[in-house]
Amino acid sequence: MKYFNKTLIAVSVALVSTQTMASGFQLNSQSATGIGRAFAGDAVIADNASVLSRNPAAMALFDEKQLSMGLTYADLDVEISDIYVNSNLGEIHYGSEDDAAESKIIPNFYYISPINDKFAYGVAMFSNFGTGTDTGELSQPKEIPGGSLPAPVDLLGKTEVTTINFNLSASYRINDHFSVGVGLDVIYGQGRLTRSGELPLAPDGSYVPVDLVDVDADGVAFGGIVGAVYEINANHRLGVSYRFSPEFTADGIVKFGGTDFEEINIPIPDIFQVAGFHQLTDKFALHYTAQMTTWGDFHAITVTDPAEAQLKKYAWDDSWLFSLGGTYSLTENWTVRAGYMFDQGVVGEVSSLSFPDSDRQWYTFGATYNMSKHTSIDFGVAFVRGEETQLTEYSAVLDQIGQQMPALGDDLGTVHATTLSNATYYSMQYNYKF
Repeated sequence: MKYFNKTLIAVSVALVSTQTMASGFQLNSQSATGIGRAFAGDAVIADNASVLSRNPAAMALFDEKQLSMGLTYADLDVEISDIYVNSNLGEIHYGSEDDAAESKIIPNFYYISPINDKFAYGVAMFSNFGTGTDTGELSQPKEIPGGSLPAPVDLLGKTEVTTINFNLSASYRINDHFSVGVGLDVIYGQGRLTRSGELPLAPDGSYVPVDLVDVDADGVAFGGIVGAVYEINANHRLGVSYRFSPEFTADGIVKFGGTDFEEINIPIPDIFQVAGFHQLTDKFALHYTAQMTTWGDFHAITVTDPAEAQLKKYAWDDSWLFSLGGTYSLTENWTVRAGYMFDQGVVGEVSSLSFPDSDRQWYTFGATYNMSKHTSIDFGVAFVRGEETQLTEYSAVLDQIGQQMPALGDDLGTVHATTLSNATYYSMQYNYKF
């Protein structure tokens, strides 16, 4: 193998940053009741305090203090199969990762307090964004006739994003039909990104360990939400909300290609939703939601200090989800619910091994048990099923090899893989009316 040009590291860094968040990483796990009905109508149903995660105006529907808190266990199943490149030697395969994502426990907390028949306030803690994959085990060189070929280490490694949203909101009832609300979001975020492996960087062409990227950063940003509720009558109402998200700035360890930067800047999308609730009979209610997330605003990740640089532009699309659900009162103590959601993927021209993405189908059910006049327990389960996706991604590492060894072919930098992302959510929630 010829001497591997060390300037490749600088080239690779500009492409590795694409993988930090190369698909949608939005969470839908804010409550057990929401999971049980596929979050249909969640911005207006207001059956417990978790409505605060979707629409502050819905607090005007409460006439007593309420507390809700719970946990969601996200059992993630991400498969990245048969990573390979085409060459004049035929297909060169690097293997598969059948368990590329770590399961998560996601907590939440909500408290709503009416002040009088006009004003109410609430506080909340939940998460809107977060995910992660680890493909580092596939970053070993591959033996080929006459030597070995490095893995596309600029595409493989650990990628993790976690956010926690602390919210303070207030609502105002204008009249019997119309209420408005506003909230402040304080968002704590943490990110971990590594791209490392072995490359033939020694003068004699032998392999040495290399860290292309090492990011372990966190920070705080501020956003907000506005909302409104229109009550047609006691059994029919509509809700709308818009969550303004900031450009998130994190600092800590931000190393790219041997340079230490002070900060990494990541835009977070806004969330707009419309919801409806209709009590059709004494026992049955129908509800629905349409939600848009402005992933098209996720245009670039940048770093600052000692210099400001745009690491990569993106080709993401705004995405919609549509959900429909129903709630049925079985007895005085038991209520059951179910829902379906179509969740649109965000990847347009840019796909990624780090965050496999596709359209997703949600099939959900849940129940509430009223333990007493003041206390209830919610349960929710969601089966999320993605689509098998064939993706291609450009590796600067392998492209450089192809330029130095043209006998391997002129398409060595194009990496192929098959991905499939599924999940199952299990959630439980405690509610208390004061």
